[in-house]
Amino acid sequence: MSQEHTPLTEGVYYILLALYEPRHGYGIMQFAEEMSNGRVKLGAGTIYGAIKSLLKKKWIKAYEEDGRKKEYIITDLGKEIVEFEVARLKELYINGQNLLNREEL
Repeated sequence: MSQEHTPLTEGVYYILLALYEPRHGYGIMQFAEEMSNGRVKLGAGTIYGAIKSLLKKKWIKAYEEDGRKKEYIITDLGKEIVEFEVARLKELYINGQNLLNREEL
């Protein structure tokens, strides 16, 4: 994974997390809202615009349709992106905590 990876938006981050299991758009919205304790509310336009972009990047793919709503699932490349983002966020958190702890001394 390139060090030049652009940080994910919060919406895209939650969409990718949601798709560790097959989900349709409404399921993604529910997942993001529940996981963020109601703080992140993704609209249909946001979801479907992001899905189109993520499909193009091959971070997600269409899951087998069962005749109902189309579902999506994360790809191995998408999982690498999430792992990179989690490591990046962890570094940010640790650096912030270290600075705050130093200032408390």
